[in-house]
Amino acid sequence: MVIDTTDFSIHDLRRKLQEKWASIHTALGALKVHVMSFGFKYGPPAEADMLFDLRFLPNPYFDPELRPKTGKDTAVRDYVLGRDPGEEFLRRLREFLLYLLPLFAKEGRYRLTVAFGCTGGRHRSVAVAEAIFDTLSKAGYNISLEHRHIERG
Repeated sequence: MVIDTTDFSIHDLRRKLQEKWASIHTALGALKVHVMSFGFKYGPPAEADMLFDLRFLPNPYFDPELRPKTGKDTAVRDYVLGRDPGEEFLRRLREFLLYLLPLFAKEGRYRLTVAFGCTGGRHRSVAVAEAIFDTLSKAGYNISLEHRHIERG
């Protein structure tokens, strides 16, 4: 295959190559989504394409029974996401991402990092990242998950 790239930008070339091999990858499978939790007190991740500040959600840190747990634990997840504002936020966030990600894929993006931050990166951000990871996995996305500061919080 020969492609005359004289008048192509790098984006034009990427689109041309993606068109050529479109039958190999599905639209969802072509977009790699990396979901990350982090703690603001350690600094936000520079590689994030989208960053959500979750410090408005109820903080399990102030509950002595929940403090040693993480957002992977059911009790913490329920505390953060089992009632409003967490429950409504998660519903809207899922809807937003399921709307937005196909648009990124259609534009030719091949990777996207979505980061969720709370104060220490142990409770709220982990709970939301886990929930979004589950949602996007079930929707068929090629997805990875990282809890950057879960052990430091």
